[in-house]
Amino acid sequence: MSRIALVFALASVAAGCQLPPERPAPPPLLEDSPPLPYAQLLTRARQQATAATEAFYVNRWADLEEDAKGLEQTARFLKKATDVPTAHVSTIGDDAETLRADAAKLRESARSQNAGQINEIMQRINLKVRELRIDTGS
Repeated sequence: MSRIALVFALASVAAGCQLPPERPAPPPLLEDSPPLPYAQLLTRARQQATAATEAFYVNRWADLEEDAKGLEQTARFLKKATDVPTAHVSTIGDDAETLRADAAKLRESARSQNAGQINEIMQRINLKVRELRIDTGS
């Protein structure tokens, strides 16, 4: 009887030790889509940066390349975003272009699997996405 209880307990523990399901990056936007709200694009950029980071950690180079391509597209849409917070109105064009350029570099670095360069680019991307947040308080 105690063996059955032990097996059941071990099975219960093993079932509870699963990783959370992987969060996929959002699907690509249609290129002819109308301008989207800033908050929606910022959320999208954050999800794509997170997915890229996760892909990098486990050497999923093709996924990282796709995530970078999606982030590039989001940055292009960010330039035309609606409802841009006042704090970002004057800099959104430059910030979006910086994000787009870094995403393009990330895509190329993923293609060549240059981990050191990817790490540097991901740091810049994550910092830029953080700077673009709506709540610019401390």
